[in-house]
Amino acid sequence: MRKAFVLSLLVNVGEYLTSRSTTQKCICTTNSSPTRPPASSPADGFTLDEVRSNAIASSQKSWELGTLTEALLEYSWPQLSVFNAAASIPPARDLFTSDYPTDVVNIATTVVQNKPNDSLPLMPDTAVGDPASIGPAVLLANWTRNDTNDARFSTAAGSQLSYLLTQAPRTSDGAISQRNDQVQLWSDFVYMAPPFIASFGAYEQDDANKTYLLQAAYDQCRLYRQYLQDNSTKLWKHIEFGSYQDNNLWATGNGWAVAGMLRVRQTISLSDVSGSFVNQQNDLLNWIEEIVKASWIYQTSDGALRNVINNSSSFKDSSSTALIASATFRLAVLKRDNSTYISSANAAYDFVIRNIDSSGWLRNTVDPLTFYSLSSPDDPSPEAQSFVLLLESARRDFQDWVDANATLPSGGNDPISLGS
Repeated sequence: MRKAFVLSLLVNVGEYLTSRSTTQKCICTTNSSPTRPPASSPADGFTLDEVRSNAIASSQKSWELGTLTEALLEYSWPQLSVFNAAASIPPARDLFTSDYPTDVVNIATTVVQNKPNDSLPLMPDTAVGDPASIGPAVLLANWTRNDTNDARFSTAAGSQLSYLLTQAPRTSDGAISQRNDQVQLWSDFVYMAPPFIASFGAYEQDDANKTYLLQAAYDQCRLYRQYLQDNSTKLWKHIEFGSYQDNNLWATGNGWAVAGMLRVRQTISLSDVSGSFVNQQNDLLNWIEEIVKASWIYQTSDGALRNVINNSSSFKDSSSTALIASATFRLAVLKRDNSTYISSANAAYDFVIRNIDSSGWLRNTVDPLTFYSLSSPDDPSPEAQSFVLLLESARRDFQDWVDANATLPSGGNDPISLGS
């Protein structure tokens, strides 16, 4: 019954995504500069534009491109980010009369153009979730396209969703595998697939389909937490099930999980059925804080997180430090809390900035392919470059929020949705 419903949903969604702009054509420009600058100039010797350029030049693999498109949205096009208080999904059309996210749409366009005809995922990959990380950018490209007869983006997005919901391996209770040849859960998955599923749902016009997809995105987060959370520390293990496991509390894996759940939570909050998802939004906020709180317990005196967070002999990793710090600034705004974790996040920010070289490359990062060794100086981590942009964006938006709420007392308050 579930599979039949999903297939029916995909047909309906595909028709909607293809036809959505037949009566309203957007006015798109080619301005690709940030709509507002970063709140700070981090340090002498490099610029954030260099960090951004390095991220664009080095990102090639599916998850690198997906992370890059999200980082570019948050950094250069904050009006389109799910963390923007005035945002909506789909975006308001008047946003595109003066600004257009050319860099993001160009990446989505290249991916769709190069997608093999016989591939359901957006890019061929042995990882189930990673190609889906590009999905939100493809949905945005579809929404903003000028040619209303161009079905390439909607078809590609629908195929990716179909693969996740009907073809990918999964556990008996529905957790979608990160590997395509076995059932194996990786914490990385939570940043890759659930935000796309939620975003697809938010674009959907039919309330039943919208509700189904938003719930599905939430359920993936719930199930992954159920299987991966370490009961003692509340941090997440890296890999469960399949032919091998990794029970280490890998810092980047926890960063992927917390940042992914933030995006799912905010996508739900921006949907027009958010009132039906109050409990789910509260759950996600609590699960996000579990990881944030537990992570900073192990912060070193110079602001870093270690590659294996709770292992004092593990090397200090600037990459995961940046990602978890960015999530911490986002959480602070959502909880109206300008103090609890901010000293840790600021110390982490300073650590990250100290590790960016004069050419704009973040150094002392974990190798994202080995998990447990440092990146080679000759082969910097592309995802780490995007993490710097995510961190700078989150810190900028946090400071903007603090400046706009100067009379807010320190400490936690009732959590908010972005419309508050």
